[in-house]
Amino acid sequence: MDNVYLDEVWQKIEGKVDRMIAQIGTKTPHVALDDGRYDDTDMDWWTSGFWPGILWVLYDMTGKEHYKEAAWGWDIKMEAYFARQAQSFHHDVGFQFLSTAVIKHKITGDADGQRRGIDAANFLASRFNLAGNFLRAWNGDKAGWSIIDSMLNVSLLFWASETTGDPRYKQIAVRHAETTMKYGVREDGSTNHIISFDPETGEYIESFGGQGLAPESTWSRGNSWALHGFANTYRYTGDVRFLNEAKRVAHYFVSALPDDSVPYWDFRLESLEGMSRDSSAAAIAASGLLEIAAAVPAGEKRMYLSAAKRILKSLTENYATWDRPDHEAILLHATGSGTDNIDVSLIYGDYYYIEAIAKLRGWKRRIY
Repeated sequence: MDNVYLDEVWQKIEGKVDRMIAQIGTKTPHVALDDGRYDDTDMDWWTSGFWPGILWVLYDMTGKEHYKEAAWGWDIKMEAYFARQAQSFHHDVGFQFLSTAVIKHKITGDADGQRRGIDAANFLASRFNLAGNFLRAWNGDKAGWSIIDSMLNVSLLFWASETTGDPRYKQIAVRHAETTMKYGVREDGSTNHIISFDPETGEYIESFGGQGLAPESTWSRGNSWALHGFANTYRYTGDVRFLNEAKRVAHYFVSALPDDSVPYWDFRLESLEGMSRDSSAAAIAASGLLEIAAAVPAGEKRMYLSAAKRILKSLTENYATWDRPDHEAILLHATGSGTDNIDVSLIYGDYYYIEAIAKLRGWKRRIY
């Protein structure tokens, strides 16, 4: 993937996103089925920030005003929805507000974007369980549950500490990362999805398979959340424990990939016959591998950089919809879980694919 190749891919991305702006309109996209049309979800759904995140990355990379114009109002709408439906939001406010309010503030200096991001960080910090040192996942009767996905949501807390000068946000993020490292990552670098604690005492109870096949299996996207999340945590803290953890998860992820470098939806399926891939897991991991490559000594960089490029080349040439202008998504063959949204397109797969390609083309700003 030399610069000429990357420039050609970027031109395809710009053309695709320009069409998506017209096709998606005011929708809040999550999943596109066989007909190629993205659905329209509510603002409290955890994926609501990824489409505007794509637009902000395009604006930051190109300076073209139509991307900024299409992205500008999302955090405003999200704040209004939050004011009406705060009880329906949960741990994923990081995904929702980092790629809307926070990146808007970083790029443009918008004060309201900063305020909305800090409000979201306050909400996320309020979900911290002091006894168990974890961020609570979801609402309802799941007071003792934590999930591997939140390793990327904690970037919101690190940003809030940097922005306000208040170390408490960072302290919460570090404690959650330490707990996830202890209970969410196995010795071989495989990962658990859901971790259950006693919410009163903080005592560890058990792990669930969640969106993976079984408690002892490894959901590939969960593995990629951990890979990327621990790499980000190292970037914010400089604590080598988190870099080593990211590397350990990355080694498992890369070693478990099939020949085309795009994983099946779980790494421990008894049989691959009839099983679906997850292009979104591949895209998330590729972006995380680039973070690791940027952090390690020169002698280690090639291993992580080469793995990321292999994944992205496969996604570009075998999973993208360049020849389908009617299709509203970029990547095909993503999977939400083994029972839901199988072999579809997912907006976060599109986001992380673009994020990773942007990094390879020199993008220095970070959303997560």
